Amino acid sequence: MTLDAACAALLALRKLISGLRTALLALAALVWLAVTAVTCLAGVGLLIAPSALHALHAVAERERRRLARWGPDLVGPGPAPTRLRAALTDPTTRRELRWLVSHATLGLLLGALGIYLPLSAVRDTTFPLWWKLGPPDATSTSLGVGTAHSWPAALSVALLGLGWCAIILGLSPTMADLQARAGRRLLSAGPDADISLRIAELTATRAAALDAHAVELRRIERSLHDGTQNRLVAVTVLIGASRRMVARDPSGADELLERAQSAAEQALAELRTVVRGIIPPVLADRGLAGALTGLAVSCPVPCRIDVEVPQRCAASVEATAYFVVAEALTNIAKHSHARTAAVTVRSGSGRLLLDITDDGRGGVDENGGSGILGISNRIAAHDGTLDISSPAGGPTTLKVELPCGS
Repeated sequence: MTLDAACAALLALRKLISGLRTALLALAALVWLAVTAVTCLAGVGLLIAPSALHALHAVAERERRRLARWGPDLVGPGPAPTRLRAALTDPTTRRELRWLVSHATLGLLLGALGIYLPLSAVRDTTFPLWWKLGPPDATSTSLGVGTAHSWPAALSVALLGLGWCAIILGLSPTMADLQARAGRRLLSAGPDADISLRIAELTATRAAALDAHAVELRRIERSLHDGTQNRLVAVTVLIGASRRMVARDPSGADELLERAQSAAEQALAELRTVVRGIIPPVLADRGLAGALTGLAVSCPVPCRIDVEVPQRCAASVEATAYFVVAEALTNIAKHSHARTAAVTVRSGSGRLLLDITDDGRGGVDENGGSGILGISNRIAAHDGTLDISSPAGGPTTLKVELPCGS
């Protein structure tokens, strides 16, 4: 039971600290909105109101993703307006404002306690080990009161540290639930919110996933039919012919067997290529960074890879990222006339972020070409986002965001 309580307390502290980050962002957004409201009286705030509202919605969306990592998915009500007049009457914006005030005050306090309590527990519990090394008139407790001039006083500070530990074990899960309560209540789709757009989005995402799956099956079938199957048929024909010739023309039969062996080796190589196209083994062997480095080495266009992903993502997410980069580099090599390319991969807040750029001629059409469509379908299958910037003359930038649940 004590081990379970310690694990629950540790998890709660992680939740509180993660909530502290969004609470600091919420405080900054709240100050920005307050400044905007005050300056609106002079007319200046009307110019910065859209950016302040955008910050509000961005912080709220970040909190939704955070809560989804620590519990059930939080389905938002859909896009919120950034125009001042529409925002004043929008129920989603009003709910997000109520959450912002709560999280920037109570949520910030609880998050700060999530850091203060364990530090105080460690400091006071270990006080007898180092109290003689400090100045004689220094405060002995983490509360800022009292001084220790004897071993009994130092041991009493250690007892205070054990009290902090008891508070952490007993109250931190409740504190974490309290910190998340406002977000789960106010940031989800309310009873007056129209979630038909979200339903339509999820329906489209499922259709894109099915389309991507069907395209992948057709690609595998075509590869097996046009390559491996033809090689194996040739092997069968050559072996049959060599069996008929072995009695009357041994040297000719030996030549046919050599050709059959060569065809079998080619079939095996093609079969391995098809298998690698399903889930590349290099992902399991070398991780995402190693797999993408391999893609960069084989790319005709010089490509720089920069990957900072401290923890492994789900295998399906890594495979999607791998195939997105592979398809993007193929498009760059075929169509962009680029001299250099770069791939940057980062992870944070439960998202895997990919940035693929090249210095080519640009002009990529998001709605045209099977390559871009295939990339878009793969990303949509994971409920990710794709943003393409490709003005005429370049450069072209693909920004991909995939949920990775870490």
